[in-house]
Amino acid sequence: MLTFDLNGKTALVTGGASGIGLETARMLAGFGATVAINYLPDDSRGLEAVASIIANGGKAIAAPGDLGDPASADAMAKKAILELGGLDLLVNNAGTPGVTKPIPIAQLEDVSEDLWALILNTNLMSVFRCSKACASALRASGGAIVNTASIAGFSSVSSSISYSASKAAVINLTKNLAKALAPEVRVNAVAPGAVISSWAIEWTEDHKKSSENATPLKRWATTDDIAEMIVYLGFAARMTTGQTVIADGGISM
Repeated sequence: MLTFDLNGKTALVTGGASGIGLETARMLAGFGATVAINYLPDDSRGLEAVASIIANGGKAIAAPGDLGDPASADAMAKKAILELGGLDLLVNNAGTPGVTKPIPIAQLEDVSEDLWALILNTNLMSVFRCSKACASALRASGGAIVNTASIAGFSSVSSSISYSASKAAVINLTKNLAKALAPEVRVNAVAPGAVISSWAIEWTEDHKKSSENATPLKRWATTDDIAEMIVYLGFAARMTTGQTVIADGGISM
């Protein structure tokens, strides 16, 4: 695993109460950064995540806020930056599949307007809202943004057609934010394939097995596999911007 000296650095990780976000926050704190962990205000896992990082010698603060609400997202980001004393890295990781069971791509009748609204508001608009709110602080530090996309955004089958569309939009937004914030701020994304995490999709055992068999590396990613890529894009890769790095074990080749 790569190692970094991030003492004196600061980061805001959205959707940081579990899964990829939590592992990223842990990794950043383990390297010495002070991390603001964003989570929904009613999610008890948020304060638990902050407490666990502090208990293990890391530096973390709570940054509750509903990123689906424009005012809440803006206030959360600005308060976190104030408490951190600046910002070097924004990790736009918050997202939702909107469903617990996958919707087959041909079942258009099962994809509702409410599902579209939820997914686009959470997965896409939150990325723009937080990036906009953090832009000034990131320009001041010469920092970076890393967005969590998905191989679903490259037309791979996912939990729903609306989820795939939201991640395709994140990939496009990543390119445009990289142009908008250059030269001071780098903006990249990581596109995981299947990840072993607390994600709520109920895939069948047959699906999991066939997916692993079809993956050249013969396994699903772990959350630390993806977190490592996020940290690398955030604090290394100095000539890389506007890119989406696929981390799927080769299944989309």
